[in-house]
Amino acid sequence: MPRLLLVDDDRELNAMLAEYLGGDGFEVDSAYDGDDGLRMATAGGYDALVLDVMLPGRDGFAVLRELRRDQSVPVLMLTARGDDVDTVVGLELGADDYLPKPCNPRVLVARIRALLRRGQAAAEAGPSTVLEVGDLCLDSGRREVRVGSASIDLTGTEFDVLHCLIAQAGQLVDKDRISREALGRPLQPFDRSIDMHISNLRRKLGPFADGSLRIKTVRGGGYQYITANSTADAPGG
Repeated sequence: MPRLLLVDDDRELNAMLAEYLGGDGFEVDSAYDGDDGLRMATAGGYDALVLDVMLPGRDGFAVLRELRRDQSVPVLMLTARGDDVDTVVGLELGADDYLPKPCNPRVLVARIRALLRRGQAAAEAGPSTVLEVGDLCLDSGRREVRVGSASIDLTGTEFDVLHCLIAQAGQLVDKDRISREALGRPLQPFDRSIDMHISNLRRKLGPFADGSLRIKTVRGGGYQYITANSTADAPGG
């Protein structure tokens, strides 16, 4: 039974979601402020966290920032509907996915299960496949990424986005495919998740030695990991 931690100060909503998730096969613990949420999450043992942005005391961003110092547990953030700033900040800090409030419990369950399927697939992966493109090395079994001699610390979703791009290095990969492979769901209208994960990857991987971007935005709605053969004719920026 997957263990979830639900951190939301709205006790009525927290109880409703916990009951719904419990009836759908999850074991749910609840916290009602950021300090308790961080303490419980840091203690470990959870398969995923559902974390509200607006919390008394330490807010959801602060909880996520501290958590990401040493934990890669999947985190789905609950953001205010229509507040793109909350969405962008949460994804920049390492959230795996987000859902605007008020949320449909069925959609929440689907999003959580998608995150868990990704983690289960990684745990059940067979022998490591090592993909090397230039100075970047990605080990799918160990879920490790290196640029030159430097180890790059990625969240689970960032790793899966990069894997999708590296497996098709030099080619256009559309955002819907990236969303399906990395997030386990089709791309939604106005969904900025993939764009923000790409932004995080660019920052963490850094540019090539000549200062050019490793990951290009391609006109037509996708991204391309640049190789020596694709540099000259890569559209976009």
